[in-house]
Amino acid sequence: RYRSLFEDLPPLDADEEALHGLGRPGGPCDLGVDFVDDADSQISAVWPFFGQFVAHDITADRSPLGHRADPAQVRNFRVPKANLESVYGAGPVGSPYLYSKDDPAKLLLSANGRDVPRNHEGIALIGDPRNDVHLFTSQMVVAFIELHNGLVDRLRNDEVSEQDVFDEARRAATWHYQHVILREFLPGLIGAQLTAELLDSGPQLYRAERDPYIPFEFADAAYRYGHAQIRHSYQVNEHFGPCPVFPDLMGFGPVPPEQTVDWALQIDVEGHAPAQRAKRIDSRLPAPLIALPTQISGSEPGTDYASLANRDLQRGQAVGLASGEAIAHRLAVPALSAEQVGLAEGGWAGETPLWFYILKEADALHDGDQLGPVGGRIVGEVLVGIIDADPESFRSVDPEWTPTLPARRAGAFGLADILVPVQRAVSD
Repeated sequence: RYRSLFEDLPPLDADEEALHGLGRPGGPCDLGVDFVDDADSQISAVWPFFGQFVAHDITADRSPLGHRADPAQVRNFRVPKANLESVYGAGPVGSPYLYSKDDPAKLLLSANGRDVPRNHEGIALIGDPRNDVHLFTSQMVVAFIELHNGLVDRLRNDEVSEQDVFDEARRAATWHYQHVILREFLPGLIGAQLTAELLDSGPQLYRAERDPYIPFEFADAAYRYGHAQIRHSYQVNEHFGPCPVFPDLMGFGPVPPEQTVDWALQIDVEGHAPAQRAKRIDSRLPAPLIALPTQISGSEPGTDYASLANRDLQRGQAVGLASGEAIAHRLAVPALSAEQVGLAEGGWAGETPLWFYILKEADALHDGDQLGPVGGRIVGEVLVGIIDADPESFRSVDPEWTPTLPARRAGAFGLADILVPVQRAVSD
């Protein structure tokens, strides 16, 4: 379910060798190891990982029906939704291996409760295997499993009918998650003003209605901003770290208890010291992403396709994305100057690849703390549009709904209340 937002704009046809030169070690996209101290943004370190979790959720393959399925059914299953499909899979009947045999209303955790369930070879048993790519996403799945299971207990205490417990818990978890996306994640990423405009008036470019899709400009450029927010290293918990995401925190195997993520180090939690910050959004990626492990990239470190920057740039070229300047003109916003883009001095000729442009826009206009008008418009319209097009979202069913779970600040339920629930924080 992919197509372009700007189908009439001509693609940027960049020289491939010059394109790859941007993302190679030592190129404009390489932060290097001797980076300056101003790399940190004002944003908590958790947000690019939450953004990755959302990306996996909305792009999940929702077709469990097999090759003989009715095409109309397959089409419906592949509709992008922000509904925690990456956690729930096809539910207790369609994905029974994700659920407790003795209590199928609850999702499984590892025996010690600190990791996702795994088979005897250490392969994660989760709704979307992409969430096992590194420690932070797999531990985020653990948090959402705990959210669901806690809701099951709460509903049973409220004497909700057993046949309704799973569905009610799933709906509550999904609505709280959607609330975080729309009321916390987006305002921090694209700005409170644009978020309010989109929530009040709806998207203007992304007219999904009952046919939601993923725009190439979103999937292959704008929503890849998060790669530029990855820190060089992370303090995972009091005793583990600092270390880089790759290879040290790479997933695809059991998480030892001593490597459990302390979320209060990744997101600001009331009563705790300020968390680590995400790297500011600019055109530079840390060294571990410029030389990805072969297990992640399929290429040898040091080659072009071991660089995540090159992979992002090449994806935009492959699907024929227009330049950042062309889309800025279409949106009637001032385009960045050549000085703001900063590629001309290195010999780059012509307009700017959209992914690189969006990173530079955030850097030049917002000091790397949030996306600019091109990136923010694309990301905001798509995420709001996908949730609005879902007939089961809170925006469709009950637009006045507000979170019912405990929050540290009245009326301000947020991601920290999922990752470090109030009752657990008190008991700890």
